[in-house]
Formats: sequence, C-alpha cells, structure tokens
Amino acid sequence: MIEELLPPGVASSEAFDDEAPAVLFAAEAALMEGRRERRRAQFATARACARRALAGLGREPVALLPGPGGAPQWPSGVVGSITHCEGYRAAVAAPAGVVAALGIDAEPAGPLPRGVLGLIASAGERAALASLAAADGSVPWERIFFSAKEAVYKAWYPATGIWLGFRDAEVVLSPAGTFRAVLRPPVPVPVDPVYEGRWLAGGGLVLTAVARTVAGRAAGPAAAEATAEATAEATAGSAAW
Repeated sequence: MIEELLPPGVASSEAFDDEAPAVLFAAEAALMEGRRERRRAQFATARACARRALAGLGREPVALLPGPGGAPQWPSGVVGSITHCEGYRAAVAAPAGVVAALGIDAEPAGPLPRGVLGLIASAGERAALASLAAADGSVPWERIFFSAKEAVYKAWYPATGIWLGFRDAEVVLSPAGTFRAVLRPPVPVPVDPVYEGRWLAGGGLVLTAVARTVAGRAAGPAAAEATAEATAEATAGSAAW
C-alpha cells in the first residue's frame, strides 16, 4: 500500500502482521529488553521492513536505533522513515542526495479518541475537516489529518533537528488524496516551510507520506544512480518511528 504514495526512487517494504520471524541486532534486542512481547514483535517486524528497504537501495543491513526525538538513525547517505500500528508495519528509504526529507505514518482508520482533535487542530482546520466530512462522511478525515501531521513531523525533525508541536503545522487535506502543510517553526530555518504529501485510506488503515526531493533532482532510478558514487562511501554505523 505505502508504495502508492511514494515517488520513484524511494524503496519501501511493509507487513500486515508479525508472523515472519524477524531477527534483531544485539543493540536493538537490548533496547527491547523488558518490553511486552507484542511491542517487541512490532519493533522487530518494522526493523525487518527497514532492512528490506535498505536492501532495495543496495545497502547492507544495519541496526537502526532511535536517535534524538526518537527518530531512527539511518546509515549515512540515507533518509528514511518507519511506522507501525495495529495490523500494519512499514519502512521507506531513499538516497539523501535525491530525497531531502521523508516521513510516513500509519493509523487505524477509526475515529480519533475524544478530545484529541481539539488539541492538534486550529479552529480553521476543524472547520475544514467538518466541511470534508459533510461532503463525504465515509472517509475518516480526522484520522487522516492526525496521520498527515505525524508524517510531516517525521520528515521535518530528522532534516532540521527542530521540535514542532501539532499546532506548528497547518494542514489542509484534499479529497484527491493529497495534503499540504505550512510549518511555523519556533526559530527561523533556511528550509522551505511548505510540505506536500499524499494519503490513502483502505483496508481499515490510513497511510500518509511526505517525500521532499532535493532541489533540481528527480527521485527516479537515474537520479539514484547519479548519487551512488556520493553515497557509496557511507558506512553503516519514527511517535511510532
């Protein structure tokens, strides 16, 4: 499913359960010590997805440990994102010379818990969601909205290291399966504050993705090959990352 939301050149892998055995690196296993079995299984499957995505880029498998803010620390020269929720785990990765920011999120397609929307959405955003719901009540607009903000943050934070709150991103959803986010970071940064993304709802799930390509570079196989020399020297060393 997630590949439908990604530009060419971004590798992805997904799983809908934890039935396939997933082996963790020692550092990852240590991180999961004492956690409930269900949580360990989700973590392991998500990491297996991440390593398959890396393999799609021709990269060796590595341990993916959380860094600042909880975001996975990808190998040098790679940007990526991991997500997991009930019934779904996925990971995406791309060459850093081609894609500057990458974030995905998965959520169950049910309603948000009571009171959450008021915490994460402005009055204008809530009005826009109400209009969308009035036009098509079969779509879980509030959950898509929440997921879109998660995906935006997961693309933004690893690229900038700057924390954003839910109210620091103004998100507008389109029925066409896209969304636009205008970010208002607490400090000035030399980064375009507008992110574009895509969403998909189906099979009891909501998926969102943000992929910002490097200026002047297409996220396709030719561009990926062009960055191979730049990334080959790199050695192996999210929120539901």
